[in-house]
Amino acid sequence: VQLQASGGGLVQPGGSLRLSCAASGNIFSINAMGWYRQAPGKQRELVARITSGAMTNYADSVTGRFTISGDNAGNTVYLQMNSLKPEDTAVYYCNADITQNNGVLFNYDYWGQGTLVTVSS
Repeated sequence: VQLQASGGGLVQPGGSLRLSCAASGNIFSINAMGWYRQAPGKQRELVARITSGAMTNYADSVTGRFTISGDNAGNTVYLQMNSLKPEDTAVYYCNADITQNNGVLFNYDYWGQGTLVTVSS
């Protein structure tokens, strides 16, 4: 399974960015997808997550500013980030909880390669 993330970049405070993450490969079903971020010197933290049933949860720090959504096929997740702040600067990682069928159904946790978001004037 591959998670291909894109959409990071440099944006001024108050601006917007949209991240995308597409999952491909040996996928029986996708149970949840989400975005985590890691700022320099800090631990990786959950930003937002969406389940196959479209239930979402967000970090308190991004609630009301960020929106996570998925496409109809269920293999791509988006993170719309508005009103960006300098403290949103981090490497953003896509994550997916995927069920694979290799004779037996089993859940695996996958990570994308990370995309840098820099919020600065």
